[in-house]
Amino acid sequence: MANIISFLVLLILGYVFGQWAERRHFKFIQHRERLLKNILCFNVKTLPSYDTAPDVELVVGNVVISIDYFKRIAAGLNNIFGGRVSSYESLVERARREAILRMKLNAKERGASMIFNVKLETASIYKGNGQQVGSVEVYAYGTALIDNH
Repeated sequence: MANIISFLVLLILGYVFGQWAERRHFKFIQHRERLLKNILCFNVKTLPSYDTAPDVELVVGNVVISIDYFKRIAAGLNNIFGGRVSSYESLVERARREAILRMKLNAKERGASMIFNVKLETASIYKGNGQQVGSVEVYAYGTALIDNH
C-alpha cells in the first residue's frame, strides 16, 4: 500500500511541478524570441549575392532538457497502448526553440543579423538499466552573416 501511495504522490508532484516549470520556460522562451526576432534564420544553403565577400562565422546553440517524472510515466503508458507521445512533444518543442534562441544570441554577440543554412541535430540521452530517456539534447547551428558597419 505504501508503494502505491508513494507512486501516486510522485506522479502528482511530477505533474504539478513539471507543468509549472514547463509553462515558466515557455514564457521565458517567448520573451526572448520577441527580443531576438530581428535576427533572421534561413535554411537555404547559399548566401545572398554581394559585391565583396561578406564576413561569415559559424554560430551554435545547444540545450539539454531533462524529462520530468510525469512525462516518463505518460510515455510509458503510450508504449503500452500506442499513439502519439504528446508528453514528449512539448519537451522537444521547448528544446528546439531554446537551442535556436541560443544560436541567435551567439549570432547577436558576433554582430550578425542573419543566419543561413540553419540545421538542428537532436539526440536523446539514456539513463538507467531500462534505457529510459533521461534528457533530450538539441544542437542548432548555422552560418551567420556578420554586419560590417
